[in-house]
Amino acid sequence: MEPLTEQRLVSGPVVYGFLRLVKVPAARQAALAASLVEYCRSHELQLSGLFTDREASAGPSSAAFTGLLDVLALPDVYGVIAPAMSHLGPKAIAAERGRLIEAAGSRLLLVRHPRPAHPSFSRGGPVHRRSPRTARVLDTES
Repeated sequence: MEPLTEQRLVSGPVVYGFLRLVKVPAARQAALAASLVEYCRSHELQLSGLFTDREASAGPSSAAFTGLLDVLALPDVYGVIAPAMSHLGPKAIAAERGRLIEAAGSRLLLVRHPRPAHPSFSRGGPVHRRSPRTARVLDTES
């Protein structure tokens, strides 16, 4: 009798990571890379490589991003994972890079999604701020 699918080693969709690390300490670099690995593990994605942009570029092309676009042309690549949109660069560059990733037929996955437009509300309801450093979310049942 064959084992169930859940008991077989099955690889998930192939993704590649992208980090923008300009003047970032080694501990922070390791933590960001670990967050991508953990996200992929928990979402059953196969992290096949990590591209790191270490220079503040004036445009959307850099050696790391060009390499990323090259691997996105490979068959069976699902997408790109980044900790946040800011890892693609400043807003204008990030928007252009996002378009290039989508034009390559890949998805852009973010570990941390952009903040909501209205900071006084979260998905669970209103947030009452007690001090600039802390925020308490009130449940609808409280």
